[in-house]
Amino acid sequence: MSTDEKLQKVLARVGIGSRREMERAISAGRVEVNDKIAQLGDRVSLTDRVSVDGRRLKLEPPQDSKVRVLLYNKPEGEICSRSDPEGRRTVYEHLPKLQGERWISVGRLDFNTSGLLLFTNNGELANKLMHPSSVIDREYLVRIQGDVDDEMKDRLRKGVMLEDGIAKFTDVVDGAGEGNNSWYYCVVMEGRNREVRRLWESQGVKVSRLKRVRYGNIFIPSHVRVGQWVELNDGETADLCRTAGIDAPMKSKESRAENDRLERQRRRLRSGGGKARNPNKKKR
Repeated sequence: MSTDEKLQKVLARVGIGSRREMERAISAGRVEVNDKIAQLGDRVSLTDRVSVDGRRLKLEPPQDSKVRVLLYNKPEGEICSRSDPEGRRTVYEHLPKLQGERWISVGRLDFNTSGLLLFTNNGELANKLMHPSSVIDREYLVRIQGDVDDEMKDRLRKGVMLEDGIAKFTDVVDGAGEGNNSWYYCVVMEGRNREVRRLWESQGVKVSRLKRVRYGNIFIPSHVRVGQWVELNDGETADLCRTAGIDAPMKSKESRAENDRLERQRRRLRSGGGKARNPNKKKR
């Protein structure tokens, strides 16, 4: 960021909220620039000290590069933080490195939850995909220990009171299995902490396995095994941007070659070639 930019634009790029939300935060006096309360219309540069709600932010330069999205098939036993004081594995350890940018997680999955996790280098896209106003559904495959009947499923669809308000599944569909170990597909429209587990546990049953299988229109491809990542191509990324309600990125001259590279990456995964390699890593 060689020149100054509008404060709300810089804050949105960090990934903590949309520009409109950041404008409201500035108006509410929650943002400080160089230890002074910020005002709407303020402009900042990378050398300024910016904090929101008392937390100092690391400012990022404008994103001249294309919008990129990774799909990661998260295993159980990994956390969605960049580091962990307890030394547990993090999801970021397996992602390709970025030059001058960082991967932003689109929501989180619990330590013991597996499945689809999206990452992007675009803070606005990440925030839009996570925000409840975007009304994007998340589908999970869950194994339940306990008896589940139609009345229970109806209650879960209509809504039950949790400690942070009413929550519900927009749909519950039988998966496989019978008796005390049955699988179900269920869909939520929000990303509350442990929402799926808490909904089922409110009915006196236990969740023994939980896997996210879909986020909006993105499914886990069958060839992406646990612990592997794959990058979305231009068309898939554009569809995801439209789902989030933001402008789809313009296609660059390199789009065809880039999509060909991503398709080769997927063929390698389908053929059992192990984890996807860092697409930016040069061959030696």
